Amino acid sequence: MRSSTVIVLLSCLVAGGCNAGHSAMGGAEQFGAGFSDAATAPLDVFNLRPEVIPTVLLQAQANPYDMRNMSRCSTIGAEVVRLDEALGPDMDEPPPVDGRYMSERAADATAQAALGAVRDTTTDFIPGSSWIRRLSGAAQHERAVQAAIQAGRIRRAFLKGIGMQRNCAPPAAPSWFVPARSPRR
Repeated sequence: MRSSTVIVLLSCLVAGGCNAGHSAMGGAEQFGAGFSDAATAPLDVFNLRPEVIPTVLLQAQANPYDMRNMSRCSTIGAEVVRLDEALGPDMDEPPPVDGRYMSERAADATAQAALGAVRDTTTDFIPGSSWIRRLSGAAQHERAVQAAIQAGRIRRAFLKGIGMQRNCAPPAAPSWFVPARSPRR
């Protein structure tokens, strides 16, 4: 581990208070669970472990403004939920309540920093990794993943706009939107 990671880990444990022991164990478990992915990061450089693009994002990429079968609020909402599952929560969603102790959050952040250090260390030894990423197709695949994510975000925003226009309740519209009258079925 890098010395900065060790310093962060120690400072978080000292600042954690009475819950530090439990939090440190949680951070260690999180580190252990993510270690294999961090240690095998070179596989990503060689494009030997490409990320699978969810079907809903590929469909959004093919036609982000497709309105087939989107005549009802329930079908719009179902499509938005599928997109949320692939993309994570939309910007209009409030962040989830984090009821963890500060020491638990610090342990999680420390584990993530340590995993990042392992990932960086395992990929730093590869000379010319940017060229290898280009030649192996990893860079092109990463661009394809990012394009699919962007198309999914565009489709979700479009569908929520259509949902608002049709007076649909969330999730077929933004979470803050309150329909003026009963939504169309």
